[in-house]
Amino acid sequence: MSSVVDIDWLILALFFGTLLVPLAISRHFKLRIETELVISVSRMCLQLILVGIYLEYLFLINNLYLNLLWLAIMLLVGSSSIVSKARLPKNKLLLPVISGLVVGLLPLLTFLCLSIIKPVPYYNAQYLIPLAGMLLGNCLSGNIIALQNLFACLEQRRDEYEAAISLGAAPKYAMLPFVQEALQKSLAPSLASMSTMGLVTLPGMMTGQILGGTSPVVAIKYQLMIMVAIFVMLSVSVAITLSLTITRCINKQGRVLASPLKK
Repeated sequence: MSSVVDIDWLILALFFGTLLVPLAISRHFKLRIETELVISVSRMCLQLILVGIYLEYLFLINNLYLNLLWLAIMLLVGSSSIVSKARLPKNKLLLPVISGLVVGLLPLLTFLCLSIIKPVPYYNAQYLIPLAGMLLGNCLSGNIIALQNLFACLEQRRDEYEAAISLGAAPKYAMLPFVQEALQKSLAPSLASMSTMGLVTLPGMMTGQILGGTSPVVAIKYQLMIMVAIFVMLSVSVAITLSLTITRCINKQGRVLASPLKK
């Protein structure tokens, strides 16, 4: 396989001109996302360039404690982003979300590094950090969907919940239909993605490895591994997040102690 073809910075900068198309669409349909788009793209560029420079040093140093510190930062930023995008109070929801991500990520990441990939050393940043990033990145939207649906169900079907509580049901039992719906909706995109992968879509990890010169067969093995890992982590993290959310946000009498923030 040939080595990866580099992209000239000037050519990449010129390619950003294609963003004029979505900007024109926004103006035409009065979507009012022009400012948000410019800010988001600017932040993306700055963050990715800085992270790219940082990761070069991180890969070079390859220190266990430094790698774990970076993982902790990724988990904290990811958890904060989930709660913010779901428009929920951080004082109530941050701990459940962090707990769900940690329990979903760390055992799975340890198993992948020790038993499947077996890099040398086992905490090799070249494998540890990208794997953690892919797992966390693909679980963010699932957790956001789950939390939004949980509180939306609770708001729209409050009478059903209160009727169950008034009949003596425990809060966890009264919330069970809402938890089931939130879990189903959060897992649905991943299930749809897996069922169409290879026919409708070529996944990012596989495409990136092939562009980098990896054999397509090897790339497929990694993609199969990461897709299974993503679905396992998503299932675990969402289930734990929802369970802990109910524990922290609903008291023993069934009173709801948290609600979505107003826009």
